[in-house]
Amino acid sequence: MWQSLQLETKDQNFTVLAVALDVPEAARPWIESASASYPCLIDRDHVVAELYNLVNVPQAVWIDETGTIVRPAETAGSNDGFRAMDRQTLVVPDDVLAERKRLKAAYFDAVRDWAMRGAESPHALDAEGVRARLRVPDAAVAQAHVRFRLGRLLARASRDAEATAQFAEATRLHPESWAMWRQTAAKNERGLASGPEFWKRVDALGNRPYYAPVEIDAASPPPKGGR
Repeated sequence: MWQSLQLETKDQNFTVLAVALDVPEAARPWIESASASYPCLIDRDHVVAELYNLVNVPQAVWIDETGTIVRPAETAGSNDGFRAMDRQTLVVPDDVLAERKRLKAAYFDAVRDWAMRGAESPHALDAEGVRARLRVPDAAVAQAHVRFRLGRLLARASRDAEATAQFAEATRLHPESWAMWRQTAAKNERGLASGPEFWKRVDALGNRPYYAPVEIDAASPPPKGGR
């Protein structure tokens, strides 16, 4: 969907920029299979996550042509429908799938509307709206990122036990960051952390969301010719 959006808006001074919060050997197969025409970066040290307070994937930040954030970090077209999946058969109820499809379409329509209309799009927030949704990291989160970067350095030096300890401390300090937690989580053949350890952590959320809900209204059709 991101590729189709990039192609639709290529004449509107709009660029999708994908950032994988992972190590190169894990992220590269996904990037290559996407055959994307937009830039795809690998951020193994989570520098972008620290700068924009990203805690999960997929998340998105909308930045206009002046470098101003018009929507801070938010869930990009996903919801918690996967939690309704039968864990034995891996079947998701049809109504849950339909709602996930509707939500994803609404989000991409909103991005498209912004790409075409710019500041005139109702989905582009003003400074007050951005501040209202912006979550400023506290001291614990800042320290978690330092621990995480130290863990990555230790891992590259093959000091695995020390690296794992730093990753664990980073997760303790910043438990909302699933991106940090995945660094040492067990993964399946597709490279996804989706085993018993993952589900135990998801279940521990209780009524709290895995994907924070996003306020996105249905986008109106953009004017012909864009901006």
